[in-house]
Amino acid sequence: MDSRGSACEAVRSLVAEAGIEVIPLRGAQTKVRAIPAGATVTVTCSPRFGLQRTLDHSAEAVRAGYRVVPHLAARQVARESDLRAFVGRLAELGITGLYVIGGDAEEPAGEYREAAEILEALAGFEHGLTSIGVACYPEGHPKISDEALLAALRRKQSHAHYMVSQLCFDPVALAGWLRRMRAEGVTLPLHIGLASPMNTRKLAELSLRIGVGNSLRYLSKQHGLFSSMLLGGSYRPEELLLGMGDILTDPEMRVNAVHMFSFNQIDTTVAWQQRVAGEPAARA
Repeated sequence: MDSRGSACEAVRSLVAEAGIEVIPLRGAQTKVRAIPAGATVTVTCSPRFGLQRTLDHSAEAVRAGYRVVPHLAARQVARESDLRAFVGRLAELGITGLYVIGGDAEEPAGEYREAAEILEALAGFEHGLTSIGVACYPEGHPKISDEALLAALRRKQSHAHYMVSQLCFDPVALAGWLRRMRAEGVTLPLHIGLASPMNTRKLAELSLRIGVGNSLRYLSKQHGLFSSMLLGGSYRPEELLLGMGDILTDPEMRVNAVHMFSFNQIDTTVAWQQRVAGEPAARA
């Protein structure tokens, strides 16, 4: 098989097993049923809804037969007793995966400000978690320097099992960043964060509303793609994966999975996933 064929096969495999991110908005518990049973569902958290909403939707997804990975924002955890209570509830639900982020809250609720602080606290007691993910930022962060991001990622990888990339629409930028991270000693497997397929104008609106508009602003510097979005062009997530080429099959790069930012466009996400992966239609 040539390199193009290998990349296509890697894309099909990654997409077939992709986890789908769900925002715990009203109606999300019904929408999630479009996802085939047994698939991975990640449930976000935000200052607007609080950690209990994340736990409630996670519990519902477990009951529906999904492998569930809740998000936990460090800035929403007031104290260690709250952290223990949160992961204790996950243990009761049989959830063994967790995705830890710093969070969007302007002021922390208590003693934790960064994801690394949560990870270090978790290392101090038994919790039953076997897979912990953290965030990474291929196109940088508007409030954190690249040097600080690298230092944080090195600190987090001592306690984490994988990293999920924030939204990125440029395969060259993503591939270049990953090669730099490997050269800098970051060894965490990468789960590529992809936005679901949708009209690009709607993608721009949703990204800004949910709070990931910074990635869209970077597009103004990349090949005129932002102008295309404003004109209502189309966005196909598989094109980013295919654009990464051999990096998907390079074992040293450790691209292990895809994480779909669905923006709760779950029907569309699942239909795309099944088309690209060549799978039969999902249950009604």
